[in-house]
Amino acid sequence: MLAADICKMHSQPLPCAADLESDEEIERLAKAVEENFEALDILVHSAGVISQATVEQSDPVDLDRHYKVNLRAPYLLTRRLLPLLKRSQGQIVFINSSAGLTAPAKVSQYAASKHALKAFADSLRDEVNADGVRVLSVFLGRTATPMQAAVFGMEGRQYRPELLMQPDDIAFMVLNALQLPRTAEVTELKMRPFRKSY
Repeated sequence: MLAADICKMHSQPLPCAADLESDEEIERLAKAVEENFEALDILVHSAGVISQATVEQSDPVDLDRHYKVNLRAPYLLTRRLLPLLKRSQGQIVFINSSAGLTAPAKVSQYAASKHALKAFADSLRDEVNADGVRVLSVFLGRTATPMQAAVFGMEGRQYRPELLMQPDDIAFMVLNALQLPRTAEVTELKMRPFRKSY
């Protein structure tokens, strides 16, 4: 659907589905980008997985999945596509979570992967600054998405998306940060719903 919308704007999209738990599929995705584009202006990492459990009841298999999707995939893709980003002095956006700053109960695996993602972004920012590449981390509270609906289901609570941040709210803020003149850089954005739903 998104590809069709882009076509209406007289642009040619390159849809590439990939399983971010698979190194092979991540490599295939990176190669497709390299083969079709000479440079890369913006790379947005927004995929993620979450499960909830106490540490005592948690499954180590879930920890591995959090690591693979929430940290390893962004790391591998960024590493492979850095030459294209440097060529265009592009920008990298990591859609993180408020759990990447403060870890509440029952999300230790998820929060650990998001804390690690913050550390990766911070280190990367220092490394690529001289190349003219900007790095933005976005720490989000609860947002009206299918993933959040599933979280509310895990918690046994009524899902009321009208009380949560909307994806358009986040897109507005990120786009404004990306359009700043090259004399400034937004390194972190923290957003949360205005009204509390819990």
